[in-house]
Amino acid sequence: MPHKMSAITPDHNQIHCEVVTTYEQMLHAYAIRGICFMEEHGVKAQQTFDGNDYQATHMIVYAGDEPVGTLRIRWFKDFAKLERTAFREPYRNTRVLKTFAFFVFDHVARKGYDKVITHAQPKYARLWRIILGFKNAEGKKPLYFEGHEEPYTELVKELTPPPNAISVSTDPAILFRVEGSWDAPSAYETAAA
Repeated sequence: MPHKMSAITPDHNQIHCEVVTTYEQMLHAYAIRGICFMEEHGVKAQQTFDGNDYQATHMIVYAGDEPVGTLRIRWFKDFAKLERTAFREPYRNTRVLKTFAFFVFDHVARKGYDKVITHAQPKYARLWRIILGFKNAEGKKPLYFEGHEEPYTELVKELTPPPNAISVSTDPAILFRVEGSWDAPSAYETAAA
């Protein structure tokens, strides 16, 4: 009898997204990536996990308490780059993808970025274009990786930062808060006298 992974189905309303801020969440993200990249697609560990993991913001999506999807964001001068997107097989559907993607887009825009890019193989690039509104990057050649027969296409999505996007004029207290929790005062903040 197959092992049932979760009592919560992919269409359940307990799908929620979080910025990775704890060691346990990071382990969840790595586990999902290991399952999807190494086990399902045969990607080497050295390519699945790299030094950029320490320079990135990681995101995770849960079904209840069960981790089901992840990606990382790397930050550059004029854009954010989405990488290592992975979903456990039972949760690969447009509802979970859109819930997670729009959470990520909101986070990127809140940090003041108006452009996000990613690289994807043709079948996934089509999905990102149709479901999430990405466009092919103009003037970019496809990129090949060792062990991957199909090329990767660079995709771009334009975002609109909100009026409360983080900037140099943002209240200093907000700049001290945990990534993604900018609207909630930390336990260490005190009122000015």
